[in-house]
Amino acid sequence: MVLTEPISLGANDWVPSMRVTGRLLFALIAALASLGAMSQQRSDQPDSDKEIRIGNIVPYSGPLSEFGAIGKAEAAYFDMVNDRGGINGRKVRFITRDDNSDPATALDLTRDLVEKEDVDLMFGSFGTPGNLATRRYLNEKKIPQLFVASGDEELSQARAFPWTMGWQPAFRSEGRIYANYIQAYYPRKKIVVLWQNDQFGRMLYKGIQEGLGDLNRHVLVDVAFDISDQHLEGHVSILKRAGADIFVFLGVPSTASKVIQLAASLNWHPVIIVNDASASIANAMAPAGLENSAGVISAAFLKDPSDPSWKNDPAMKDWFAFMDKYHRVESTNNSAALFGYAAAEALTKVLRQCGDDLTRENIMRQAASLRDYHPSVALPNIRMNTSPDSYLPIKQMRLVQFDGRSWQPFGEVIETAFTEGAAR
Repeated sequence: MVLTEPISLGANDWVPSMRVTGRLLFALIAALASLGAMSQQRSDQPDSDKEIRIGNIVPYSGPLSEFGAIGKAEAAYFDMVNDRGGINGRKVRFITRDDNSDPATALDLTRDLVEKEDVDLMFGSFGTPGNLATRRYLNEKKIPQLFVASGDEELSQARAFPWTMGWQPAFRSEGRIYANYIQAYYPRKKIVVLWQNDQFGRMLYKGIQEGLGDLNRHVLVDVAFDISDQHLEGHVSILKRAGADIFVFLGVPSTASKVIQLAASLNWHPVIIVNDASASIANAMAPAGLENSAGVISAAFLKDPSDPSWKNDPAMKDWFAFMDKYHRVESTNNSAALFGYAAAEALTKVLRQCGDDLTRENIMRQAASLRDYHPSVALPNIRMNTSPDSYLPIKQMRLVQFDGRSWQPFGEVIETAFTEGAAR
C-alpha cells in the first residue's frame, strides 16, 4: 500500500501580499479562532469523512520477525476492504511500523503515529512488552488500543485502562488448559517444561503451575531459554535425562520445530504439549518432520490454514482467495497471517457498528459491546463477547492433537477462566 505524506504549507504560501484593514483583521482573527476550535476537536473526530486512520506496530525485523506476517496480512485485509468500498463509505488508511521487538522503539513509533500521522486508533500491535510500554500514553491521550496481539491479562484491564483491549485467549488461561489435560490424562506422570524466558513464556508457565497445584511436585525440571538461544540441543538433552513422560514446550513456532526434531533425534518420545502460537503445521509440525510431530497436543481457537481438514470450509476458501489476490508474498499456510486476517475482520466488524460516529469514544463503546460474534476463521463455537467490564473478547479454546496430517479436536469447547484484575 502506498502511503502519501500530508503536504504542509509555509506561512507565506497561503496568504497573498495585501493590506490588512481593520475589518479584514477581524475576519482573520475569527477564522483562526475557528481553526483552533477545530484542532481541539481532533481528538474526538476522524480526520475526514472519507478516511479511517489506523496505526499498528509489528516486528518486521529482529528475533520475532516471523510474526511480521500478522501486520502484512492486516494491511492486505484493509486493501481488500477498500476495494470493496471501505467501511461505511470511508476508506481505511492502515499505517504499520516496525519496532524490532523493542518497547522503547514501540513507544516512539506510537507517539509518531498519534501526533504526526494523526491516527484515530491503534490496532493489533504485537507483543506484550511493546503494548505495555505504550498503554499509559494511549490511555492518557484517550486513543483506542484495540485487539492487541498479546494474551497477557494486563492488557485487558477494563477499569484501570479503559482504552486498551485484548483479543486472543489469555496466556495464563491457556496454560491452565494444559495443566487440566495433564491432571485428567496423566495424573501421576513426570513432567519437564522448556519455556521462553519473557513475559509471554512466563505467563503460559504460570498458568500451568497454577493449574497443576499439588501436582507441581511432578515437574522434574523446567528450563528457561532466550529467543536467540544457541543451546537448544543441550536443553533438550537435559530434559530427556530427567526421565519425564510429558514434555511441555512454551515458545514460538521456529523454536518448537527445532525442539520436536531434537527430541526425535535423541530417540526421546514423551507426550509433547506445545502452546497455541507454536502449533502451526506449516511453521512448526512440518519443519520438525510430520512423523516426529504426530501425537503433539495443543489448544487452539483459530483454524490452521495448512490443515487439510478445512480445505472445503467456505471461510477457508475465502481465506485462500484473499491470499491469492491480496497477499501473494506470504505463504497461504501461515498461521500468523491468519491471526492477522481474523483480527482485522473483527476490527472491521467494530468499525461498521460505529456507523457515522467515528469518535474514539464510540469506537471503544462498540468494541465493548460485541455479542456472540464468530470470526469466520475461528473454530466452530468460538465466540467473541465483550462488555464495559470484560475486555478479553475470546475466552474459549479447544484441545487438539496432531495425527501426522491434521489437527484433530477432542473434548468440548473449553471456557477459559478470566477475572478482571487477576493479573495484578
